[in-house]
Amino acid sequence: MNLQLRRSHSILVRSLLLTPAFIIVQSSYATPQPHQRAQQSDGTCISTLQLRAEQGEPVAQYNLAQCYLRRNPGSEDYQTALKWLDASKTHGNAAAEFLLGYMYEHGQGVSRDYGKAAENYRAAALQGHSTAENNLASLYQHGQGVPRNMSKAFAWYLASAQHRNSVGQCNLATLYYLGSGVPRDYKEAARWFLAAAESGSAEAQNSLAVIYYKGLGVAVDYGEAARWLRLAAQQNLPGAETNLAYLYEQGIGVTLDYIAAYAWYSRALAAGDLSGADRRQQLAHLMTRRQIDEAASLLSTSSSQPGNQVPASTSIFSLLESQ
Repeated sequence: MNLQLRRSHSILVRSLLLTPAFIIVQSSYATPQPHQRAQQSDGTCISTLQLRAEQGEPVAQYNLAQCYLRRNPGSEDYQTALKWLDASKTHGNAAAEFLLGYMYEHGQGVSRDYGKAAENYRAAALQGHSTAENNLASLYQHGQGVPRNMSKAFAWYLASAQHRNSVGQCNLATLYYLGSGVPRDYKEAARWFLAAAESGSAEAQNSLAVIYYKGLGVAVDYGEAARWLRLAAQQNLPGAETNLAYLYEQGIGVTLDYIAAYAWYSRALAAGDLSGADRRQQLAHLMTRRQIDEAASLLSTSSSQPGNQVPASTSIFSLLESQ
């Protein structure tokens, strides 16, 4: 089982930029991160930890469960992992509580049970586990396993954000942006998007760029908008690629450059963001064959660069929607 099941996304993509279960939009929950022992072989990992786990060491029990889950497990491995996670949980291990919550939320190795997910997330969140705080907030936001309660969702997102969880920061910023569960406050939205953007969140970087472009809670600054969009686009976020293409097409915050615009539109389209399709077609009528070939060459070069593609998602943080 690959524990990095989904890239952590902001509420913007389940609520704004959030998934169908959010207010408007992207998965606001966060996923477990691979443990540092991942470089070891499964056999070495298990043999090293088995004795310590049997002696009752909660961290060893949790790490042993991780080893079983990394093996693309069948039913037997899942059950063994769950046994060790439950054992670690009895010692109050927040990491084990969180992972159990995640497995119940997503029905991995167990029947999906949002109530048990909330129970385990809450136990971890009460110990300050920032990802559990974020995911518990998401359950309250969507009324999954708990009654829908935006005040509690806001409180847990705030706790996660204050613990410097970039997904929690992005989700909190989105609530401020939407005025959901809290009065709309663009300055607070900008502040929390900035915190998440500085930690490397591509979704936050894209959202912050749009905020600078529109001057919401901050002074209009096209140069800053372009800078943050470039960082997000370089992380292969399709919406940011489309937004950056638009800036190049219009010469806003960057030098007018049809070749770069065409290349970024093309890259976003290939990743599944179709919002710039018409604009790329219009550009094609303005460009020479040589310019289009240059754009194709530029696209080929950039596509060969390493990096994980972030799934395309519908987002309110698009520069094209206001055009």
